[in-house]
Amino acid sequence: MNLLPKRCVLAIAAVVDVALHARPSPVAAKALAARHDLPPRHLESLLQSLVRGDILKGVRGPRGGYELARERRRISVAEIVRAAISSGAEDEDDGNAESKLVKLVINPLAELASEEMLEHLENICVEDLCLAASQKSVFSTDQTAPDFTI
Repeated sequence: MNLLPKRCVLAIAAVVDVALHARPSPVAAKALAARHDLPPRHLESLLQSLVRGDILKGVRGPRGGYELARERRRISVAEIVRAAISSGAEDEDDGNAESKLVKLVINPLAELASEEMLEHLENICVEDLCLAASQKSVFSTDQTAPDFTI
C-alpha cells in the first residue's frame, strides 16, 4: 500500500530521472514525459513546482529543459514530497463538511503518520535513489554522470 499521492511519486521519479539524465545537457520535459508515459502538459506543472521548491532548475532555450538545482546528495525525498504537495490541487470531491470523528481522531492520526513518514524520507536523498536505479538497471542506457556543475 502506497501512502504517497500519485503526484508525489511522480515528482520523486521525475527528480531521479533528471538526476540520471541531465548530463551533459538538461532533460527536456518531452523526453521525461515519454519515459514515464505521461502527456507533457500534465508533467509541466509538477516540474514547475519542483523549480519553485529549489529542487530543479529550468533552463530555457532550444536545448533547454531541467537539471538539478543542487547536488543529488543535498536533496531529500521529503523535500520533493513537500514541494509536490504544496503546489498540488486539493483532493477533489472531499467536501468541506467533516464529522467530529474525522476532525478530532482520524485527521490527527493521519497527520502524525504523514509526519513520521516525512521524517523517514528526510534520511533518503536523490543520490540513494540514483544508486538503486543504477544497480537495478532501470534505464538500459544509464550512464551515471558526475554530480557537479562547472
